[in-house]
Amino acid sequence: MSLPFHIMPVSTSLDAELQHAIDNKTKPLGALGRIEALALQIGRIQGTLRPTVQAPRVMVFAGDHGVAHEGVSAYPQEVTWQMVMNFLGGGAAVNVLARTLGVAVQVVDAGVNHDFAGAPGMVHAKVAMGTRNFALEPAMSAAQLDEALERGRSLAREAANEGCQVLAFGEMGIANTSAASMLLHKLAGVPLAAAVGRGTGLDDAGLRHKLQVLERAAARTGTLTDGRLALQEYGGFEIAMMAGAMLGAAEAGLVLVIDGFITSSALLAAKALAPAVIDHAVFAHQSAEAGHAAMLQALGGSALLHLDLRLGEGTGAVLAVPLLRAACAVLCDMASFAQAGVSGRD
Repeated sequence: MSLPFHIMPVSTSLDAELQHAIDNKTKPLGALGRIEALALQIGRIQGTLRPTVQAPRVMVFAGDHGVAHEGVSAYPQEVTWQMVMNFLGGGAAVNVLARTLGVAVQVVDAGVNHDFAGAPGMVHAKVAMGTRNFALEPAMSAAQLDEALERGRSLAREAANEGCQVLAFGEMGIANTSAASMLLHKLAGVPLAAAVGRGTGLDDAGLRHKLQVLERAAARTGTLTDGRLALQEYGGFEIAMMAGAMLGAAEAGLVLVIDGFITSSALLAAKALAPAVIDHAVFAHQSAEAGHAAMLQALGGSALLHLDLRLGEGTGAVLAVPLLRAACAVLCDMASFAQAGVSGRD
């Protein structure tokens, strides 16, 4: 069994000073809205009045799912490894956005059903060649889950040791919206009809079939409030490894930038394992995927952006990084009333 994750709630000891600094910038109280709340959160996580966004990185975890063989996706499973090669070639949306916004991309093979034969430029952390079909049996063994969690934790620690302060999360895996829907259903009690969406673009008939498959899968187990058991029964290797990386990043004091529906399901499982991980999480955007609004509600999160994204890969998380930079700049560089010689509020 993997070592327990030790994450203490983020200290609020600097909150009064942070809020005073924000309130005394040359602006009306609260005029920068969510940017002010974000500045306070990052300052709190980093334990400083002068927070920074150094060496931001997006980790894109890839894995395949046995449930894909039930026809729950509009795309064949081969697309997973083909898109991984696209990531490595720099041609995917996450690559383009990350280059534009100064975010490093790290591609992780957590469990893709393909032999990459030591392909350069990626992290070879494969647990197995995809999960088993969770409509029929548990997606993974307890030992495989431990391996995925620990490998994710190790990757986050390596990122922190390399100077990364902000770690964003992305994923790739045909049928992984099905896994995320199951985690939402089991861990948060959201009805499957509300948790299941079109994923990569299912038509009405495909959506009905997907729901029927997941209803059959859900009937295999009772209520699951344990994050480990939920991941073992219904998760993917990329989701489990991402959950481990989130927990490891929180242990290292990093800011976590959460992407869409799939990454939020990893956070939901991580929160079940160590509730204080949520203190480190910034919710980048609200996905257009059905169920993400309910996922955010279950996590107690509020998204920074509403762009109707439903791509995954970490694209929404990367797009939010400039907002984190802006929030830090407000605290560090914006003049106070006293510094600027501007009269304050009466």
